[in-house]
Amino acid sequence: MALQFIREAENDFTITAYTDTSVRVGANIFEHSICLSHDTAARVWAASHPLDAAALAEGTKLNAEIVIIGTGRKHAFPKPESLRPLIEARIGFEFMDSSAACRTYNVLLAEGRKVGLLLVI
Repeated sequence: MALQFIREAENDFTITAYTDTSVRVGANIFEHSICLSHDTAARVWAASHPLDAAALAEGTKLNAEIVIIGTGRKHAFPKPESLRPLIEARIGFEFMDSSAACRTYNVLLAEGRKVGLLLVI
């Protein structure tokens, strides 16, 4: 997939570009799965495949009301029991392919929402 420029950086928490093999957050390029939020800098996320409860529990550390989970090139859902950490923490979540997740995260971020992103690369 060719590089998709999503937007110019508004801050260090904005997704500025995405490909199937990398994502740019602000001026930083990551070639591994990442997690970040409206107030938490991007860091490498040890995502398992398929996503399990331990991987999704990272979403509870993002100080977010909703966590967008990008599942890679294809939209995928984890097993229901894997959702327990987010449900117990009363954090909303949405699963989508990673390209859509980047766009959705940026929209919610621009709206001033407390949003987190778990992104599979």
